[in-house]
Amino acid sequence: MTERAMQEPTLLLLTALADAPRHGYALIQEIAAISDGRVKMRTGTLYGALDRLLQQGLIEIAAEEIVDGRARRTYALTDTGRGALATEAERLRAVATEAERRLAAVRPAAGRPSGGTARPAFTFTKARGALA
Repeated sequence: MTERAMQEPTLLLLTALADAPRHGYALIQEIAAISDGRVKMRTGTLYGALDRLLQQGLIEIAAEEIVDGRARRTYALTDTGRGALATEAERLRAVATEAERRLAAVRPAAGRPSGGTARPAFTFTKARGALA
C-alpha cells in the first residue's frame, strides 16, 4: 500500500528548505512566495509543524544562534526529507499529468461553453433497461 499524500503545510515547508537552510521567519516568507501569497503560515502552526518534521527525521537543526538577544534556529532538509519531497513531487506530477490527459481527451462541443459539463459516455434507457 502506498503512503498517503503529504499535507500542504508539510509539502510547503519541505519545498522551502529544498534549496537552502532557513530560520522560522524566512520559512514563513518563503512559503508565502512559493504559494504566491495564498498561504500565510502562522507562527504557532509553523513551529508545531517544524517539531513534527524534526521528530520524523525529515528536517534537522542546521544552526542555533542568538540574534538581537533572541535564539534563532536554522532548519535544513535531511536526506530522508529530500527523498520524501521527491516522492511527493513525483506523485503530484503523475496526478497532474493524468488530469491534463483526461481534460484534453474531452473537448467541448461546438457551441457549448467550455465550462459546461461533458456528456456521459453512455446512457441508461428505461425502456430497454440496458446501457446504450
